[in-house]
Amino acid sequence: MTRVASAPVSPVADPKDNFDGYDLIVVGAGFFGLTIAERTASQLGKRVLVLDRRPHIGGNAYSEPEPETGIEIHKYGAHLFHTSNKRVWDYVNQFTGFTGYQHRVYGKFDGQVYPLPMNLGLINQFFGKSHTPDEARELIAKQSSEIDTESAANLEEKAISLIGRPLYEAFIKAYTAKQWQTDPTQLDPSIISRLPVRYTFDNRYFNDTYEGLPVDGYTAWLERMAEHELIEVRLETDYFDVRERIPAGTATVYTGPLDRYFDFAAGELGWRTLDFELEVLPVGDFQGTSVMNYNDADAPYTRIHEFRHFHPERSEYPKDKTVIVREYSRFADKPGDEPYYPINTPENREKLTRYRELAKAEAAERNVVFGGRLGTYKYLDMHMAIGSALSVFDNKVAPHLTTGAPLDGSLDA
Repeated sequence: MTRVASAPVSPVADPKDNFDGYDLIVVGAGFFGLTIAERTASQLGKRVLVLDRRPHIGGNAYSEPEPETGIEIHKYGAHLFHTSNKRVWDYVNQFTGFTGYQHRVYGKFDGQVYPLPMNLGLINQFFGKSHTPDEARELIAKQSSEIDTESAANLEEKAISLIGRPLYEAFIKAYTAKQWQTDPTQLDPSIISRLPVRYTFDNRYFNDTYEGLPVDGYTAWLERMAEHELIEVRLETDYFDVRERIPAGTATVYTGPLDRYFDFAAGELGWRTLDFELEVLPVGDFQGTSVMNYNDADAPYTRIHEFRHFHPERSEYPKDKTVIVREYSRFADKPGDEPYYPINTPENREKLTRYRELAKAEAAERNVVFGGRLGTYKYLDMHMAIGSALSVFDNKVAPHLTTGAPLDGSLDA
């Protein structure tokens, strides 16, 4: 079974511990780190120590039952698993079964509810007329011709050039302003490369081959990944408090914030964060779906999650109570803010270039490899993090631990 220690109550996680005897240190118990740990233990027979500053395993994918209702919630925002990568799908199915859940999102605007992403159903409902696929394409092409895509000077102009002004003003303008706390006319057009419109009634949010939610929840899945007898997990243990106790040269996979590792030598990288407002309501069903976007400017939140709808197969959920979580988006500018989304600006790209150079040097000098969303300053969905970890294991970690090959310090898998 997984050996999990919590620093305040267990001597196993005391900062004065001996860190000798481990073949690999993994910093961060999220999907990237646990994939590396599991492969290293199960495929190479090497001892792995996983460190995480949080009191639980799983990183942002951690889920837990809400105490009053027992409804499983995703503490750090809704996590929807989907992939077209068969290797990733086969790998994760070793640790969990998946439900048949298919993610569908709806959006509120001006007192109406519309299916998202933009599709033939939304177009017909919004414009109050039945359109064939070709008629809808012609309509959107005419409306979007107002602005040439290549000459768009800001996000608003770019969006209008892709879907036209009416759909932009209804479904993109206020929602984007809330997401970025910035008027879309002040945002760079590169933030959106495309705004897909489906000319069918298909409102399945993802187009991937495989999709579903873990039958027993994310935490159970992640705990199974760490169950190997050669893996030890120490929670509530900050790597920076103990790294001087780790024997020099011990191979390390670091998945924490890249700039923090180097003591912000090239400056702080910018992130956006999310705030969540949970409420238990005395009704059996609040909104009839798992996610409702709020596209009107007068709603301060971007969306509401109702977590009972992620697992409709769970008959044990109460019939007279439900859990909703309102989600707010803002810049991560307060102490303790969780970094969620990297901000792609020239300033941040310049800092990242410098950190890439430092990471290569760190691999050569101290056998440290950087990975995951925080460690590479890339937004990675769960399947992308797992796929990246499998590649890093194959191409970097395994060769180093088996043949002594130098670690590749690039931030790419």
